Amino acid sequence: MVAICSGIRAAYASSCPVASAANLFLWASSSARAPTFLRRSRVSRRPKAMASAHPSQGLPSGMDPSMVDEYASQSKLLQEFVKIPSIGKAWVFTSKDENASRAMVSVSQSDLLANKKRSFLLNTHISKSSSKSVSFQWSPFPVEMSGVSAVVPSPSGKKLLLVRNAEDDDSPTKLEIWGPCQLENEIHVARSVHGSLYADGWFEGISWNQEETLIAYVAEEPPQPKPEFNDSGYKKEGSSQKDFRSWKGQGDIEDSWGETYSNKRIPALFVANISSGEVRALKGIPRSLSAGQVIWAPSSSYSLVFVAWSDDNGFQETPRKLGIKYCYNRPCALYAAADPFKEEADKPSTDSNKGDTAALVKLTADLSSAFFPRFSPDGKYLVFISAKSAVDSGAHNATNSMHKIDWPTDGKLEGSLSVSDVVPTVMSPQDGCFPGMYCSGLLRFPWLSDGRTMILSSAWGSKEVILSINVASGEVSRVSPQDSDYSWNVLALDNNNILAVSSSLVTLPQMYYGFEDSHTDKPCQWDWQEISSPFPKPSDKVSSLLADHKFSVIKIPVSNPSDKLPDGAKLPFEAIFVSGKDSASSPTIVVLHGGPHSVYPSSYSRSLAFLYAQGYNLLVVNYRGSLGFGEEALQSLPGNIGSQDVNDVLTALDFVKKRGLIDASRVAVVGGSHGGFLTTHLIGQAPETFVAAAARNPVCNLQLMVGTTDIPDWCFLEVYGKEGKNCFTESPLADTLTQFYQKSPISHISKVKTPTLFLLGAKDLRVPVSNGLQYARALKERGVDTKIIVFPEDIHGLDKPQSDFESFLNIGVWFKKYMSK
Repeated sequence: MVAICSGIRAAYASSCPVASAANLFLWASSSARAPTFLRRSRVSRRPKAMASAHPSQGLPSGMDPSMVDEYASQSKLLQEFVKIPSIGKAWVFTSKDENASRAMVSVSQSDLLANKKRSFLLNTHISKSSSKSVSFQWSPFPVEMSGVSAVVPSPSGKKLLLVRNAEDDDSPTKLEIWGPCQLENEIHVARSVHGSLYADGWFEGISWNQEETLIAYVAEEPPQPKPEFNDSGYKKEGSSQKDFRSWKGQGDIEDSWGETYSNKRIPALFVANISSGEVRALKGIPRSLSAGQVIWAPSSSYSLVFVAWSDDNGFQETPRKLGIKYCYNRPCALYAAADPFKEEADKPSTDSNKGDTAALVKLTADLSSAFFPRFSPDGKYLVFISAKSAVDSGAHNATNSMHKIDWPTDGKLEGSLSVSDVVPTVMSPQDGCFPGMYCSGLLRFPWLSDGRTMILSSAWGSKEVILSINVASGEVSRVSPQDSDYSWNVLALDNNNILAVSSSLVTLPQMYYGFEDSHTDKPCQWDWQEISSPFPKPSDKVSSLLADHKFSVIKIPVSNPSDKLPDGAKLPFEAIFVSGKDSASSPTIVVLHGGPHSVYPSSYSRSLAFLYAQGYNLLVVNYRGSLGFGEEALQSLPGNIGSQDVNDVLTALDFVKKRGLIDASRVAVVGGSHGGFLTTHLIGQAPETFVAAAARNPVCNLQLMVGTTDIPDWCFLEVYGKEGKNCFTESPLADTLTQFYQKSPISHISKVKTPTLFLLGAKDLRVPVSNGLQYARALKERGVDTKIIVFPEDIHGLDKPQSDFESFLNIGVWFKKYMSK
């Protein structure tokens, strides 16, 4: 994922039955009352004349009377897809018996009535045989994790931490420590100590020490005091006691980390003693640093290693926080600090680092980016990922690199530390070869038993693959099947075996267990066994629809590449083509990801499955600038948005047209964020090509966006290329604003004829709602058929269950209206 997130909720973030309150089990069928907007659509199932004759009793606002039955039938089909659960994380616990282990798997479903996701844990016993076969015995029922923000097993698997963040400002955060059969301790942390824990996302970090006596974690620092007023005016002395005759003002604005993190300002580090229940803050971290991703170090005076992001983003005279969601270009570094529970006498002190900052050591002073730290099992290496290509260029995501620090055997961090490359940035990959690292997360323990081989997931073109990386030699191997266009992700390791999940755009997620094949001359050859699933099969209708479709990854040659382009930017890009039994006569939807430095993988997507189930082909275009194709291809897009990416999409469309794969007279386009930018560009630059369009939180006017978004630097970088990093300012000149306008879809609005649906989040900080509204209203002014739906409580991703449901339901109905013969 990247700066401007994908408008289509792919399997990256797919999550639901409308469940009966009496039934918590994943596989339960349900017939609960439908959401309001579905009940209203049922009311309108009457003759069209009657519906129009009694508008106060009939159709919801804005609904086309001719599409009432379509709306009802599609909503029923979408609920069939929504019922399918999503696989999240997994943990494997080994035992003394090398042929037996235990595992926990988290799954989720969307609760449409409650408008939230429900999480469950499934337990299983794993039995292995010498013949490299494995069986999973699943517990008969899952356990719902109601109100739980995070689940973190201890290293041995004998203890379990459940985090329950407070639901209001007066309630404490609860840390529950569970043993095998009982609650061992419950720690209540008052709001005066810290705010909510960062249970997921970029800053997330919850870590047990090896002795399983302490837990380090990241939480919001207590807020600064607010001015207080009463009948007499300003109260000079505040009070911790509630006074119903006074109220608190707002005070000065505090910068937040933007989209998704609007209430997150200063993530700080804390350590809890699970026996005594005492919680201590890690002192000495400046307020200009935001901490995250904390882990425990091997035996050392410096017990904790963590990532910290600076307010100084590197290109502003007056630094402030900019949006960090999907933004890997924010400078960050690794730091080491002492455990706050250690005696003061044991804390290190040097002449140059005294006082409150004595225990803070910067480990990666010469790198602009360092995150996801992991110690090797023997404690010799500290391995981490870097997005220095993103930070140095300004692109919000780019090709990663991997590095390691030789950790001192005596634990003393004096002098400069040795940092070496493990996996460098790949600029221009050879055909079929490793395209570089694109890593969005690491397992808490990603190591095979040799202590040198790390297992992780990464993008590889239009696929997600599992890689093994030897951190001593730097050797990179593809572990997931070489000949598969399916996407694969690692869930957990079981000693030297891998628990993984695989899926495709036409295949539901399925868990697999991988064994390394030692009886072959081929290096890194793995055997994969399908695991018996605890989930019920989807309905016959859904199974039939999936079985009736196929997909292929198509390489698209670049059209008329410029001689000025580097070699990597001249290589073919890719598109994923999903088709049914008669694709040549079927309508087609072009699907565009956001970012632009993101990628649409071949993994299962509920939203896309719902769309192709309506009888459409899908053409999912990973244009140049996407992740997974090398750094030169990615960096060719900044400075060329609105032209290079638009041409790539049209080239991909021409490719399938010329081969007779689609009906060229019935093509629609959908995208979100930068995908919405492309959608609205395409209907302006190629006004005769598309019969319908849908845009989710689209970038339509950079001139308007630059002053309102949480990432104004994105506008400069994507319009001016690398030079944009140097010319970024909060007060752009008139010439700059003119350039922003010329690069924007709104500059082509006079040519647009395509009926367009807009789906907008009123609380979007990334692409504020004003961007889509201005463009949509201008289309209406010009007589173009336009529909606007605004979700008042949703943000950029439109990922609240009800928003996601209504969004794609309306996309399906909108396209059916304009693409039916």
